Amino acid sequence: MPRIGVMFDRDRAPEELTGFATALEEAGADDLWVVEDLGWTGGVSAAALALAATSRLRVGIGIAPAPLRSPMLYAMEIANLARVHPGRVVAGLGHGVRDWMRQVGVAPKSPLAMLEESVTAVRGLLRGETVTLDGREVHLDGVRLVHPPEVVPPVVTGVIREKSLELSGRSADGTILVEGLSPDRLVEAIGHLRRGGAGPEHEVIGFTFLHVDEDAERAARTAAAELTGQAGFLGIAPEEVFGLLGPAEDIPAKVEALVEAGVDTVILRPFGDDHLGQSLAALKALGR
Repeated sequence: MPRIGVMFDRDRAPEELTGFATALEEAGADDLWVVEDLGWTGGVSAAALALAATSRLRVGIGIAPAPLRSPMLYAMEIANLARVHPGRVVAGLGHGVRDWMRQVGVAPKSPLAMLEESVTAVRGLLRGETVTLDGREVHLDGVRLVHPPEVVPPVVTGVIREKSLELSGRSADGTILVEGLSPDRLVEAIGHLRRGGAGPEHEVIGFTFLHVDEDAERAARTAAAELTGQAGFLGIAPEEVFGLLGPAEDIPAKVEALVEAGVDTVILRPFGDDHLGQSLAALKALGR
């Protein structure tokens, strides 16, 4: 059985987060993942709230935009959380949405270099190393953390395209694969991670949509209406967007399909009404 977690959707009110986290922990979830998108909420502060409200749940930041987060500052923030909550933090980094990065004046000349150099720097700092890096995008001169974490948290990326997947495979501790990918497309993406150098210790984290409805036809209609944007983003028809959509009893088989494709950790992204209720129903169906 893989690790099973749930995403706290960016559109949920921040004051709902702590109650959501405690309910998931009580229901047996392994992970809670928070979002950092421009204008919504800060990923580090959201992670801090969720960690403080729980005692066992692993909390992932999925994902902080590398151009917006100085590697030194991000390492300082993550180290704080990891010192207080050892073994319960995952630090996610990504390219950031290009237009959003332009809006705030931090769009890099080379997104690939920015991400790889940031991952390399943050990982080194969290290991307690003194880091000097004169890269294309990241410049650090002999910096170190005074209080590095005793349990070093994994640094993962959230990436989509081939070159970025290969980058993640060679430089990160794990990779978040975007929601909506079918098992076949997950196999293809994981192949790029392996070509980049990812070994068996590289955690493959698959985000997947969740909408529990005992009426399968109604669930399909809801998904077609709500997932059109993601379908366009992935370049597929809405009905081809993969997810745990329909009766709860179908969820274990679909999770098993993700595991067979190579996913180590499955993160549910509920949509529609009652995100917590859907998450609890899915966890129950999975025997949690």
